[in-house]
Amino acid sequence: MANSEPILSPLAASSGESDIKGSVSLPKGGSAFRRFLAFSGPAVMVSVGYMDPGNWGTDLAGGSKYGYALLWVILLSNLIAQFLQVLCVKLGLVTGMDLAEACREVYSKPVSMILWVLAELAIIACDLAEVIGSAVALNLLFGLPLWLGVVITGLDVLLLLGFMKFGFRKLEALVGTLVLSIFVCFAYQIFKANPVWGDVAGGLKPTMPNMEALAISLGILGATVMPHNLYLHSSTVQSRRTGHDHASVKEAIMFNTWDTVIALSIAFFVNAAILVLAASVFHTQGVVVEELSQGHKLLAGALGGTAATAFAVALLCSGQSSTITGTLAGQVVMEGFLKLKIAPWKRRLITRLLAMVPALVIVVATGGKKTVELLIISQLVLSVQLPFAIFPLLQVTSDKKRMGEFVNKPWVKYLGYLCGTVIAGLNVYLVVQLLKSS
Repeated sequence: MANSEPILSPLAASSGESDIKGSVSLPKGGSAFRRFLAFSGPAVMVSVGYMDPGNWGTDLAGGSKYGYALLWVILLSNLIAQFLQVLCVKLGLVTGMDLAEACREVYSKPVSMILWVLAELAIIACDLAEVIGSAVALNLLFGLPLWLGVVITGLDVLLLLGFMKFGFRKLEALVGTLVLSIFVCFAYQIFKANPVWGDVAGGLKPTMPNMEALAISLGILGATVMPHNLYLHSSTVQSRRTGHDHASVKEAIMFNTWDTVIALSIAFFVNAAILVLAASVFHTQGVVVEELSQGHKLLAGALGGTAATAFAVALLCSGQSSTITGTLAGQVVMEGFLKLKIAPWKRRLITRLLAMVPALVIVVATGGKKTVELLIISQLVLSVQLPFAIFPLLQVTSDKKRMGEFVNKPWVKYLGYLCGTVIAGLNVYLVVQLLKSS
């Protein structure tokens, strides 16, 4: 293929009018590092979904119940996430479509509508975790009732998304600052906890203690490999105003791949840190954490007030950054599947309410009890929905007519289908076991 030949798929012409795509200009020329910095950012937006409050619930439960035994699940989940997000990079940059748009074009309308409903359910489950996490953080830091925290979280994300009028790059910087804050908070807590690193390394050896551990592991998988992130990333990589010729697309794929690896490696550190913290502080005391507030209180007693405050601050940053990207993902999904052309703020309000209302109902109904259990359930929902995003992603990126020479190599295609099949199989197994035990 000649370097000047456009490679956009014919289907790309049907893409929706997004306020994200092509919104960031790139510098002409410059060093490779400068070019990388210009491309970096989309993966940071995605990475917050890999360290959201849903991850906190599954990681705290896994660490407090089984010590370091499930650390390998976090590592494996993160590697699968990096693999899938790189496929999203290729999909967006080569075809000019995000995953939702691709599903709308490739599948029949009934199938596309089913995938849309499943994607919306996944976003609601994800937002449920994020809203509850933020509400708990506001309660820990300022003593606000959980229901009020849910309302504040639901509304303030609209203000934060207002940053987009200053440009998508500013929103990336805001989310990047929140991610850096989470990283620093957990680095401090791990320093204070001073775990036995030999035992931590032992947790990288695959083991599965029992059925409950399998349920938590699937929750970790669902919390780490986020279905809505596959839709979001395939859209945000198109935010750069790059050329459509072969050389430009190849460069964009390379820099966005590095962006993905670095950002998700940071997410791995945060997830691993939560589990290591729970194992070194809670599991050693024989305490199983069922409430986020319980974890905060125990940390205060074990590591001091500063570490406990860092826990609450990180939780708030996690919830806020994740609600921003979750709302953007809802926008991408709704616009891509339904081809709705309405004002961006209206789309964001709709997607926000779809998550805030269920969260408010659940918090009021339960009195805010068993927050960790609620988070685990929300992540199991994500894990069940995950194959319905993985298989369409693999089908489109394995189609040579649409991808040209960027089509998935055979080993990539087979590895991807293996991941999707294993995840689907484990979910079926878990559901059967839960039905037997009920």
